[in-house]
Amino acid sequence: MIQRTLGRTGEQVSAIGIGGFHLALPRVDESLAIRIVHEAIDRGITFMDNCWDYHDGESERRMGRALAGGRRDRVFLMTKIDGRSKSEAARQLDESLKRLGTDHIDLVQHHEVIRFEDAHRIFDPHGAHAALIEAQRAGKLRYIGFTGHKDPRIHLHTLEVAANHGFIFDAVQMPLNPFDAHYRSFGAQVLPRLVAERIGVLGMKSMAAGILLESGVVTAEECLRYALTLPTSVVITGVDGMDVLDQAVQVADGFRPLTSDEIETLLEKTAAAAASGLYEPFKTTSLFDGTAGNPKWLGEESERVKKLMTQ
Repeated sequence: MIQRTLGRTGEQVSAIGIGGFHLALPRVDESLAIRIVHEAIDRGITFMDNCWDYHDGESERRMGRALAGGRRDRVFLMTKIDGRSKSEAARQLDESLKRLGTDHIDLVQHHEVIRFEDAHRIFDPHGAHAALIEAQRAGKLRYIGFTGHKDPRIHLHTLEVAANHGFIFDAVQMPLNPFDAHYRSFGAQVLPRLVAERIGVLGMKSMAAGILLESGVVTAEECLRYALTLPTSVVITGVDGMDVLDQAVQVADGFRPLTSDEIETLLEKTAAAAASGLYEPFKTTSLFDGTAGNPKWLGEESERVKKLMTQ
C-alpha cells in the first residue's frame, strides 16, 4: 500500500482510506464490518474515516470494536462532528471518543460545511472551533479539518474565515472524481489552494457511492485512479464487501498515475454526462445533507447574535 504525507502535519497515511459510512449499512452486518477493517489494516490501509452521525453512531461503535485488541495503534483515526456551538461540538466529540474506544482521535473534522454561515458559526467565540481547540490542548485530538460536498465556493469561504481568525486547517475533505472537473469543481477551485498551503487533501466520493458508475461512461478503476493521480493525501472509499476492498487495494498496489493524455480522454468522455450535476446529487440536491434533515445536530445559534436581535 502506497503511503502519502498528510499536508504539513508530516503524518504518513495510506493513499486509500476506509469510509466509515458503509460499515453500518443494512446489508453489512457487524461481523463483516469488523472483517473489512481487520483485512484492510492487514493489507496496509491505515487511514480510517468515520463520523458522529453515521447510522446513529453505529459506524463508530463498529469501528471501535474492530480496532480493539491493539489495532488502534496501527491506524490514523479520523471522525467528524456536526455541532456548530461549542457545547454541542464538545458533547459529540466525547460521544465519539467513547464509541471508538480511544482516548484520542488523530483528526477531527467539522462535518458538512455546506452553507456559507457554517464557517461563521464554527469560528464564533462560543462556536465549535473553540471546543476542538480545547480538546486538542487536552490531548483528545491531534489535528483539525473540515468537510463539505456542496460548493467549492463554500470551501474557499471557510478557508478565508479561518484565516481571518489566524487558523489554518490541517486537512480538508471534498469530492474529487472525473465528473467534478465539469461541475462546481473542487478539483479546479479548491485543490490548488490546499496544495499551496500544504493542507492535507482528503478526496471522497470518487464514485459517489456508485452513482457515477450508473452513467455508463466510467469504471470504478478509472475513478480511483483519477482521484489517486490528483495531489491527494488520501482517497476515502466506501467498502461494503471484501470484493470492493480487493478492488481498492489492487488499484493502489498497482497504481500508475494517469498520463495527461489519459486524463484528457477521461474528461472528454465524462463531459456530457457530468455537465448538469445529475450524477453528483450531493452538489445539486439535499439527499446527502444529513444536517439539513437534522438541524438539532448543529446546536444552538450564536448567543452574541441572538442578543443583538433582542436589543
